[in-house]
Amino acid sequence: MRRRICVVTGTRAEYGLLYWLMRGIGEEPDLQLQVVATAMHLEPAFGHTVDLIRADGFTVDAEVPMQLSSDLTVDIARSTGLGLTGLADAFDRLRPDIIVLLGDRFETLAAAAAATLMRLPVAHIHGGEISEGAVDDALRHAITKLAHLHFVATDEFRRRVIQLGEAPERVFVVGAPGLDNFVCMELPDRETVAHHIGIDSERPFFLITYHPATLCDTDPVRGVEELLSALAYFPEVSLVFTSANADSGGRAINERLDRFVREHAGHAVLVSSLGQAFYLAALREADVVIGNSSSGIIEAPAANVPTVNVGTRQKGRPRAASIIDCDERRDASAAAIRRARDPATQSAMLRGNPPYGRPRNAASAMLAELRKVDLEAILRKRFHDLPLSAFATAPGARRDYARV
Repeated sequence: MRRRICVVTGTRAEYGLLYWLMRGIGEEPDLQLQVVATAMHLEPAFGHTVDLIRADGFTVDAEVPMQLSSDLTVDIARSTGLGLTGLADAFDRLRPDIIVLLGDRFETLAAAAAATLMRLPVAHIHGGEISEGAVDDALRHAITKLAHLHFVATDEFRRRVIQLGEAPERVFVVGAPGLDNFVCMELPDRETVAHHIGIDSERPFFLITYHPATLCDTDPVRGVEELLSALAYFPEVSLVFTSANADSGGRAINERLDRFVREHAGHAVLVSSLGQAFYLAALREADVVIGNSSSGIIEAPAANVPTVNVGTRQKGRPRAASIIDCDERRDASAAAIRRARDPATQSAMLRGNPPYGRPRNAASAMLAELRKVDLEAILRKRFHDLPLSAFATAPGARRDYARV
C-alpha cells in the first residue's frame, strides 16, 4: 500500500517553499501525495492562489476555508478554530499516514493541533528559528512540540529544536527548501519579469514586502508611512510591492499601499501574488529587497541581492553580511537603502556564505526521510533532556544542581 503524505499549505509564500517536495512525493510510485489548501489560498483578496497550485499540475484534495474576512486578533483566533474543525474533517476523510507542515502561521498551528488530537504524525519544516517581532515565533515553537519529525535549515536550528526536548535522531538538517528554486526552477529573465509586472525593464527597481509585526504595539500603517516617505528619495527607481499577509493589520497595510500605487501610477505597482517563479526572478533582478519578509533574510542573500530589513519582525534570525537592519524611521530607512546600493558596500557585503547557505536540494533530503521513517513507532515521543552541564555556564544558572 502506498504511503499517503498530506501537505497542508495556507499561503503563496509557503507553497513556493513546498513545491519541490510536493513534486518529489507525487513522482514516487510508492507514495501518494495529498494536498490540503486553506487560509489565504482561498481568499480572492490574496489572489485566490489555490488556482496556482492547480495550474502547476497538482490535485487539491481538500479546501478548508477559514473565513479571513477580518484581520482583528479576535477574528484570527476564531479563524484558527474554524480551520482546526475543517482540517480535522479533511484529515478524517483523507486518512493520511503523515502530515507535512511548514513554518509558523496560525493555520499551520491549527493543522498541527488537529493532527495531534487525531494521532496523526507530523513532519515540520523550518523549526528552531526565531522571529521575535511576530506572534509566529511562539507558534513555530508550539508546532515543533506537536511534531514528530523535524527538517531544519541549519545546525544552530537543530540544536534549538533539541533544546525544546525533541529527540536528536528525529531532527535533520536539510537546508532552506526555498533555495532549491534557484537551481531547480527555470526563472524568467529581467525583460520577461518587467513585462509581467508592468514596469520598465531599463529602470532599476526595489522589491518591497512589508508584513505586520504582530508583537508590536504601534499602528502598522505608521511603519508603512515612514517607509513610503523613505522611498520618495529614490524617484528614479520603480517600486514593486507585494501584498501583506493575513495577519492582524495586514488589510490596513494593503489598503495604504493600494492608495499609494494609484497615486504613483507608472512608478509603483502592487501585486497580490507573483507566483514563485516570477517572485524569485524579481528578487534576483531587484536592486534591493526591502521590508520585513523572511525572503529578504533567506533567499535574497543566496541570490547575491542586498536586503534592507526594516523593524523588528525578523529579530533573532541569523544575518548575512548583505542584510542591513534599520528602524522604521524615514531617514534610517533611506540611509540603509543608499548604503545597500553603494557598489563598494555591495562588494563587501556579498562576500562569504550566508548563514542559511546555498541551494542544497532540501526537497530530496526530506523526501528520503519521509519514505523510510518508521510510522509505527513515531507517535511515541520521549522528552530529550539536555545534560545538566549544558546549563552550567548559563547566566544566572544555579550551581547547586543536586538540589534542583
